[in-house]
Amino acid sequence: MVKREITPPPLQGPTAKEKKYDRQLRLWAASGQEALENAHVLLLNSGPGVVGVEILKNLILPGVGSFTIVDETDVVEEDLGINFFLTDNSRGKSRASETCKYLMELNPDVNGHPVQHSIQQFLLDPNVLEKYSLILFVAPSGHSTNSLDTVSTYCAGKGIPLFYIHSLGLYSHFSLQLPNSFPIIDTHPDPASTQDLRLLQPWPELKHCMESKTRDLDSLSDHDHGHVPYLLLLLRFLEDWKQSHNGEPPTDYKEKKEFKSFIASRARTNNPEGGEENFDEAAAAVLKSLNKPSLPSGLREIFDGASSSQLASGKIPNFWLIAQAIKEFHTKHDSLPLPGALPDMKAQSKDYIQLQNIYKAKARQDIDEVTAAVRRREKENRKGQTAPVDRKEIEAFCKGAAFVKLIRGNPILTSTSNHGDTSSAPRLASSYQSLKDEDSLLPIYIAFLAHDAMLQDDNQTPPAEHNDETTLKSLQQHTQTIISNFAAAAAATTISKGADTDTPQVQADMASRVKPVLEELVRAGGAELHNISALTGGMVAQEVIKVVTKQYVPVDNTCVFDGIASKSAVFRV
Repeated sequence: MVKREITPPPLQGPTAKEKKYDRQLRLWAASGQEALENAHVLLLNSGPGVVGVEILKNLILPGVGSFTIVDETDVVEEDLGINFFLTDNSRGKSRASETCKYLMELNPDVNGHPVQHSIQQFLLDPNVLEKYSLILFVAPSGHSTNSLDTVSTYCAGKGIPLFYIHSLGLYSHFSLQLPNSFPIIDTHPDPASTQDLRLLQPWPELKHCMESKTRDLDSLSDHDHGHVPYLLLLLRFLEDWKQSHNGEPPTDYKEKKEFKSFIASRARTNNPEGGEENFDEAAAAVLKSLNKPSLPSGLREIFDGASSSQLASGKIPNFWLIAQAIKEFHTKHDSLPLPGALPDMKAQSKDYIQLQNIYKAKARQDIDEVTAAVRRREKENRKGQTAPVDRKEIEAFCKGAAFVKLIRGNPILTSTSNHGDTSSAPRLASSYQSLKDEDSLLPIYIAFLAHDAMLQDDNQTPPAEHNDETTLKSLQQHTQTIISNFAAAAAATTISKGADTDTPQVQADMASRVKPVLEELVRAGGAELHNISALTGGMVAQEVIKVVTKQYVPVDNTCVFDGIASKSAVFRV
């Protein structure tokens, strides 16, 4: 009887979506893509409105779920020269509808919704913002600055991220308002900085592997001797070192340098290569791998943030529940859960795989312990009121615990903000000190604040006359008021105690550095330059994706761009 060969099933290739979004999936993975596709972004557009459309373009291409454009204006001749998502046939039609129509052509998987209302009219419904996951507010707000304050207050209360964007002439700016507590677990740190081999705290399985592989180290063949994984060499030589150093590992730089020499002396040099790569790897890893574990300052802040009173409330979010469980783990073991990843090294495949399995097993064991603590806290505090925390979420936190970032969001500082508010005084004081730096780009931000203040006070449209001395004078007056407010905040804090914050000449020098920016804003006459708005749109969209996916670390909290010098800077104001 002829034996039939069974043809194996064909390997399943990537789906159409995976092919379409292949490059970005490499950046933020399927979880990030899912978050992006579930997002609904609201654009509150005003002025020329180009920068807002450019932001949406860069969100639609990677597949944001839905977007809504609120814009009260109709398309006019000037729009056709700067907005690439309008045509001659758009003239006289709703700008929201026309830009929405052409934007959706970029990606048929995205849903767009135009609303031809003024921002003030749109906000009359107190619940109108609740369905949006992120809001973009484009300046100049003019007489709608109060609308910005309304949106900012609502977003702060509901925990909705808010971006406020300017683009005028050759300058642009955006500020990001995040919730008061905005944790980011997957910060994507440099892989070289995430190695945690736990060589000073080896567990039994790792010790056993080291002893079995290095017991007869000197009698191994040249091939086997040159393929012992370097981390096992480090463990072996650490045991030898401790025997002559009262059981202590090398601690300071001098001892570690001596330990490196000791490792180098054990390498074989009477071979064709004249040395051994695995011993070189071991010596190179001494300084970065033989350090006692320490709790990162950011994680310490997180551990301190979730108090027992929050736990007792029964409303603690998943993030804080896991943080408490990991804090319990750290208190018990004096270390964080093991990430479980290994760097590349010179080794035989079977030895490397064995080590990988040992580290992965230990990482799973640590995750199991943290998961058990989470489940116990769920029973104590939630009593079945909400769904249990997904194990994948616990696993992600455990693997990246040392690099978790908690951003404390602050309300956007506007021209109508209370600059005397004690909660914002330290940030204003820090900004005031930055203004003293002649190379600082903070004058751009001050100029935009002054521009908003002028429109708010005068209830006028952006200046239309080039070199309008009256407009420039008004902007300078508002600038001086803003600098004085910043100076008062600086004087009220310990940051600038004893400094020359009250010297009129100091403030005059600051105002003089803001003046060239004001002149450019007046020259622009309220107009946007497409290249500046396109670049700014890309910058803001990048930060939006970070916020939506909760991956990477977004700007905290203000960024300015100087199109004349081609420079950007980030400030916390």
